[in-house]
Amino acid sequence: MTIFTVFFQMLALLIMIGAGYFMTKKGMMDEHTNNQMSKMIVNVFNPLLVFSGAVNAVGKVSLDTMGVVALIASGMFVIFIVAGMILSPFFDKDREQRKIFQMMFVFSNLGFIGIPVVSSILGAEYVVYVTEFMLIYTFVFYTYGISLMNGEFSLSTMKEMVNAGTVFGLAAMLVIICGIRLPDFLNTAVTYLGNVTSPMALVAVGFTLAHSDLKRIFGQVRLYIFAVIKLLVLPLLMLPVLKLVTHDAALIPVCMVMFGMPIGNMPLILGNQKGIDGSTCSAAIILTTVLCVFTVPVLLAVAG
Repeated sequence: MTIFTVFFQMLALLIMIGAGYFMTKKGMMDEHTNNQMSKMIVNVFNPLLVFSGAVNAVGKVSLDTMGVVALIASGMFVIFIVAGMILSPFFDKDREQRKIFQMMFVFSNLGFIGIPVVSSILGAEYVVYVTEFMLIYTFVFYTYGISLMNGEFSLSTMKEMVNAGTVFGLAAMLVIICGIRLPDFLNTAVTYLGNVTSPMALVAVGFTLAHSDLKRIFGQVRLYIFAVIKLLVLPLLMLPVLKLVTHDAALIPVCMVMFGMPIGNMPLILGNQKGIDGSTCSAAIILTTVLCVFTVPVLLAVAG
């Protein structure tokens, strides 16, 4: 897979973002439409894409490989947490904003962006690996993430881990472990519904871009420095360790995509709940999402 092949695949995703931007500017999408789309993505289409990826991967993925992926995903979050603790003070001196930067280092957009990227570039059967990353993400978010923002850990937040994403993620793991095969008509329905995720999620990103202050997004030097560290430096530093853990030529690209994903929405959402100014976080989300179109091809080219 050449860098140009990956770039043009990523460019296709950027065009979908552009379509969302265009439709919003033309008045075809409003806040209500975007909110409803987001609910459908989170609660229906994204979980079904994860599940369909597992169904279509039955017999193609070994349990040993699944164990390796769990180890790699756990290691990724440990490294990101440490990096956030060390580097966040260099990006903002305000205590609350430092927390947001720590969150941005750790919580990437593994679902909305990660799944479409892996599915379109590497193949839908590799989405099952993304599922493992997302399950561990959920656990880390409702333990480390919540405790970081609250200043303390609370078991009451753990109940929020039970949602459509985790339920279908666990179901996907069960399908792989037990080798369960669905009837063809169910497989077709689940696959088609799951395939709605990629274009709809990217159109939603375009909606956000259309309502953003582009000067604020693309005019902050510190956010470019953050983006380079987040999207390129950290993933490339992790590559030698990754190659020590696994020599699987199919698994390494998936992990590199996961390492190099842009910032997710959860730091912004949690920050808003705590009354923390989210303008910088919002700008960083959009900037890293756009830049990953160019950085993901580099990561996959270097990974070989």
